[in-house]
Amino acid sequence: MLKTKVINTHTNHVYTAELAPRPGQQSECLIGRHPNCDLILDGPAVSRVHGRILFELGQCFFADLGSTDGSRLNNEEIQVNRIYKISPDDVIRMGEFALIVEELDVEKFSASQSINQSGSQSGNQSNHNWSTAGTAQEIMVRCVQIIQETHDVKTFRFVAEPERLFHFKPGQFVTLKLPITNPKGQPIRRSYSISSSPARPNTLDITVKRVSATSPDLPSGLVSNWLHDQLEIGMTLSLQGPHGDFNCIDHPADKLLLISAGSGITPMMSIAQWLSDLADNTDITFIHAARTPLDIIFRQRLELLAAQHPHFQLAFTLTQKSSAAPTLPWSGYRGRLNPALLSAICPDFMARTAFVCGPAGFMTSTRDLLAAASFPMENYFEESFGPPPSQLASISIKQSPAESSALAGSPPLSTLTTTPTVEFSTSGKTIPCDATETLLDIAEQAGIALASGCRMGSCGACKQTLTAGEVRYDIEPRGLNECDRAQGHVLTCIAKPVGKVVLAL
Repeated sequence: MLKTKVINTHTNHVYTAELAPRPGQQSECLIGRHPNCDLILDGPAVSRVHGRILFELGQCFFADLGSTDGSRLNNEEIQVNRIYKISPDDVIRMGEFALIVEELDVEKFSASQSINQSGSQSGNQSNHNWSTAGTAQEIMVRCVQIIQETHDVKTFRFVAEPERLFHFKPGQFVTLKLPITNPKGQPIRRSYSISSSPARPNTLDITVKRVSATSPDLPSGLVSNWLHDQLEIGMTLSLQGPHGDFNCIDHPADKLLLISAGSGITPMMSIAQWLSDLADNTDITFIHAARTPLDIIFRQRLELLAAQHPHFQLAFTLTQKSSAAPTLPWSGYRGRLNPALLSAICPDFMARTAFVCGPAGFMTSTRDLLAAASFPMENYFEESFGPPPSQLASISIKQSPAESSALAGSPPLSTLTTTPTVEFSTSGKTIPCDATETLLDIAEQAGIALASGCRMGSCGACKQTLTAGEVRYDIEPRGLNECDRAQGHVLTCIAKPVGKVVLAL
């Protein structure tokens, strides 16, 4: 139970409010203007669902759920959708209301909670929940529901084990470690966007499309198809994350343009559902491309959101010819996204912030389309987990000043040996390797533990400094910014050695 003194600073009205979770709410209370909130604060600067109170392990926490005007704790502005520990005498400000914490009694909720509290961050913010992008936190999750979305797409719903809440930014992704191995005996990991809303933190969803072999010489999607064929309700997996800068929290906007194709719809669903859960007034235009009507993922859910929210415009376009599915009537848009189609669906697209997700080829064509229209590309964000359309010759080279001096007038370090090798200078190990192996794989073979996350160059969790030598990338290292590159950082999960390289590990 949380006992607070509520003060309306505009009217000077003061009253006492006690908050305790309702049965089945898993120790949480909601605060806002909506009549279903546990504490109703009727003020113009208070959002319909403004914040959440969490009771866990004998402690109490507050989170702002993306309110319009924000919240303050002890007169300090707090970040959206992050967890802050609160104590007696703390003051939470929401709009014109000040909540003074007078008394806490959460012992009766403690027995049902098994949350690992590993410490706190700055101020009163707690890191006891699964959260904080880039930390590569690994937990166990249990599958509690499997939903057949389309003929070849399933949603897998998880809860944490032991129980905890999921806190992430809508649009981010997670990495699963599967109980299957590659030919070298190493566990296989794959990344998937979160398709659920962070406003529903008790469960986490990923939505996965079955992948067929594109030719007799190429295998089908190993992990995606394992999930479809082998994962059952009650089974547990290791999950790592959350990861990713592709989210609407770090890039807020009053008007959004969401464009997706195929399974790229999953992070968009998280964004759209989250904004709906918060009763947010963001103006959204959502465009999704699918092959046929049967391939539209989340069609009914999105149509319901569009029907319920006046600022939500939804458009589907089919890319396969109508003769491919003659029995299914379709009166909507057809064809791939082009300037005329984009202008017809969203005439004010130039004034919006665009989020794009889908196959690499789709994103390239969409990016080119917007750039050709002089769209402000600083308002363009994209995400893709598909293979690149072609290999990239992205090279990162770094040598320490001492070694550069010692090698002056000599051949480059990468040409001193024909066999790629990786030297771990701190560990005193030098490992001969194959030019197709990544630095992360080589480190694991040498028994050197490195932090890692997505294993596809997106999250940046595996970043290390290259002391000397040269590496190559077959795909763009999106987890590196310009500052990282200038300092000689490499992403070990996708960096491959060219000749001899040295890492200070």
